[in-house]
Amino acid sequence: MIPKISDFGLARSFMGDQAEANTNRVMGTYGYMPPEYAVHGSFSIKSDVFSFGVVVLEIISGRKNRGFSDPQHHLNLLGHAWRLWIEQRPEELLADILYDNDISSKIIRFIHVGLLCVQQKPENRPNMSSVVFMLKGENLLPKPSKPGFYAGGDDTNSVGSPSIYEASMSFLEAR
Repeated sequence: MIPKISDFGLARSFMGDQAEANTNRVMGTYGYMPPEYAVHGSFSIKSDVFSFGVVVLEIISGRKNRGFSDPQHHLNLLGHAWRLWIEQRPEELLADILYDNDISSKIIRFIHVGLLCVQQKPENRPNMSSVVFMLKGENLLPKPSKPGFYAGGDDTNSVGSPSIYEASMSFLEAR
């Protein structure tokens, strides 16, 4: 694995005394961007918390958020993790190499924290100092809510037909 560090120019748009800002030019990698930034160009100190939560869930599952899909339920990685969480089966998210009965309860806590970080609304996400405290501690954690970019239907186990989106494509050729 080769680590990569990127600068999308957001640091120059964000002044040190600001808690949040807006941009007209959305830059970054889909799958890691929080919904409020990808949709509205709004970013804050909670934007990195969302990205951190995605990375936590990727590490635990051994899968990338971008490109992962659960075809049976039409879910991305965040939706898949959420579905397993509400069905009280979070251990099924663990990558095979991580599964160990001695540490699985600690890793389930990490899944819980990851889900708290990727909540839809930025005000519901913890700040990074709280995330560190939650990862280190043994205290009770708040209940997570539906993650941002949840690609599933409602939170029930009801069976329904998937939506079908139609599109047409036109190709222009030079003469």
